[in-house]
Amino acid sequence: MTDRAREGPETTLTESLDWGAEPIESVRWLAIVFVISMTASCVVGLLTLRLTEWGRHFEHVTGAFFRGRTGLRTLAYAAVLVLVAVAEVKVQVLTSYQGNDMFSALQYAASAIGRNDTVALHDAERRFRHSLVIFAVLAVLDVGRAQLNYYLGQLFEIRWRRWLTDRMAADWIDDRVYYRGRFLDNPTDNPDQRIQQDVGDMIAMARSLALGALTAVVSVASFAWILWRLSGSLNIGGMEVPRAMVFLVLCYVLLASLVAFRIGRPLIRLGFRYQAVTAHFRYSLVRLRENAESIAFYRGEAAEEQGLHARFDEVLRVYRSLVNRTTQLIGWNQTATEGAVVVPWLLQAPRFFDGRLTLGDVQQTGSAFGQIQDALSYFRNNYTTFAAFRATLARLNGLLDDDARTRLLPRITTGGQPRAAVDLVDVNLSRPDGTRLVAGLNLRLTAGDAVVVTGPSGCGKTTLLRALADMWPYVDGTIRRPADGRVVFSPQLPYLPLGPLHAAVTYPGLPGCLSEATLADALTRVQLQDLVPRMNEDANWAMVLSPGEQQRLAFARLLLIAPEVVFLDEATSAVDPETETVLYSRLRADLPDLVLVSVAHRESVVRMHTARLELTGAGEWRYSPVAATG
Repeated sequence: MTDRAREGPETTLTESLDWGAEPIESVRWLAIVFVISMTASCVVGLLTLRLTEWGRHFEHVTGAFFRGRTGLRTLAYAAVLVLVAVAEVKVQVLTSYQGNDMFSALQYAASAIGRNDTVALHDAERRFRHSLVIFAVLAVLDVGRAQLNYYLGQLFEIRWRRWLTDRMAADWIDDRVYYRGRFLDNPTDNPDQRIQQDVGDMIAMARSLALGALTAVVSVASFAWILWRLSGSLNIGGMEVPRAMVFLVLCYVLLASLVAFRIGRPLIRLGFRYQAVTAHFRYSLVRLRENAESIAFYRGEAAEEQGLHARFDEVLRVYRSLVNRTTQLIGWNQTATEGAVVVPWLLQAPRFFDGRLTLGDVQQTGSAFGQIQDALSYFRNNYTTFAAFRATLARLNGLLDDDARTRLLPRITTGGQPRAAVDLVDVNLSRPDGTRLVAGLNLRLTAGDAVVVTGPSGCGKTTLLRALADMWPYVDGTIRRPADGRVVFSPQLPYLPLGPLHAAVTYPGLPGCLSEATLADALTRVQLQDLVPRMNEDANWAMVLSPGEQQRLAFARLLLIAPEVVFLDEATSAVDPETETVLYSRLRADLPDLVLVSVAHRESVVRMHTARLELTGAGEWRYSPVAATG
C-alpha cells in the first residue's frame, strides 16, 4: 500500500516518481541491469551449449562466429543489442509510472469538480499536463530506441549471415563434397535451400528469441516489484495469502505454459518435415525448367504434372497437420491471454472502492500484471517460432554432419607429377554395389600421348574419369599426375555460368582475366566466330547455345588454359565428323606435348589418338596402339 493511498485519494496528490532525479537514477539502473544481464546471458548460454541438443547444434553450426577473429566485434554488437533491450524495459517501467500519474490526476480532478474545489482542480490539471510531457519524452526516447534496435539488429544479422553463408558454402564445396555427397547412404536433401534460406531464417530467429527471452526475464524482475508494492492480501479457502497478485500471475502463466508446451511439442517435427517437402517440390519445378527441351520432345507434360501433383499433395498433407496443431496452440494461447486481462482489475477493485488505492494504482497494477503475464508467456507464445528454429538449426547441423561423412568416403591416392605425365598404379574401380569394373589398371602416359578409352555402355569409361578426378569413392590405387591447375577434366557438355559470354569462355578462370582479343581468337579457332560480337551479352548460355556449340566452346577453353593433361568425356558427341576432326587437330597442333585421354564410342575419334584402352566391364582391360587395332 502506498503512502498516498493511506492518506486517502482526496487528501493529497503526489507523483509516483521523483521525475527530476529519474534521469540519473535510470542511468544507474541501466548500468546495473546491463551488467547482470550480460553475465546471466553468458552463463545461460554456456549451459545451453553444453546441456541441450539444440545448443550443441548451435555450437557446431555457428559457435566460431562468437570466437576468434570475429568474436570480439560480434560480442560488442551483442552487448549493444542487450543494452537496447534493457532500455526497452526501463522505458516500459517508466511509462507505467507515467500512466499512474495521469490516471490519478484525472481521478483527483473528478473529485475536485465534485467538491467544487478550484485549487485542487488546477493542481490536478497541472499534474495531468506534466504527465503528458513525461509521456512525450518517453515516446521520443522509445522511438529512437526502436529505430536503433532495428538498425543495429539488421547490421548484426547481415554480418552473421555473411559469415555463416561463407562457412556453409565453403564446407559444402571444399573437397568436392557437393558432388561426392550423393554417394552417402542417406544424402542431404536440398543443400542449396539450407544454405540460401535456412541460414537467414536461423539467424533471424536466434536473435529474436534470444533478445526476446532476455527482455522477458528483465520485464518480470522489473514489474514484479511494482506488482508486489501494489498487491494486497487474498483469502483463499480461509487462508490469507499476502501479495497474492504476484503469486497468482506466476501460477497462472506456469499452468498455461505447461499446457502450451504439451500442445506445441509436435511442431518441431512437423516444421522439419514441412521444410523438407517444400524443398522437394521446389526442386521438382527447377528440374522441369532446366530440362524443358527434353521434356517437350518427349511430350512428358502429363507425367511431369502428375509428379508435381504428388509432391504438392505431400506438401499440403504436412501443412494441414502443421495448421491443425498450430490452431490448437493459438486457441489455447489466446484463451490464456484474454483471461489475464480482467484478473488484476477484479482483484484490485475492492481496494479501490474502499479508498486504499487510486485509479492510477489500479491502472498500473493492470499494466504490471499484463507485462509480467506477457513476459512469462513469451516462451509459450513463441513456441512455434522456437520449434521452427530448432528444425532449421537441425537441418544446418545435418548438412555439416553429412559434409563430414562425405569426406570420410574412400578416395584414390593421388600424388604430384613434376612434368606432363600420368601414372596409374594398381587402380581398381567398382560400382556402388561392389561389382568390379576395372581391376589392377597400370598405365603410364607421357608428353604427347593420346589415349582413347572405349568399351560397351556401362563398362565404366566415364566412371574411370570420375575416379581419376577424385570424384568417385568406390576406387583404390594410386594416380600420379600434375596439379589441378595443369590438368583439365571436360564433361560431355561443359558447365556454362550465368552472365556474359566472356565469363563462360574463361570459366573456371575469373571474368576479365584474359583480353577480348585473346578470347575472340580462341572462339575463331573452334569455328565460333559468330559469337565474338556477343562477347559481353548476358544470357543463360546453356539454353542459348546448341550442344554442338557448347562442345566447341569447351575446346576453346582448353586452348586458352593450355593444360598439360586433358581428360575428355564424349567431348565431340554433338558435332559432325568434319568439325570433330578440326577440333582434335587444332588441340594436337596447338598443344603438341599434351597428354590426352578421351572417352568415346565413335571410330572417328579413335583415329585421333595413338593408343586405345579398351574396358570390358568385368574388370578386364586391354591397352594397345591404335594402329594395331586396325
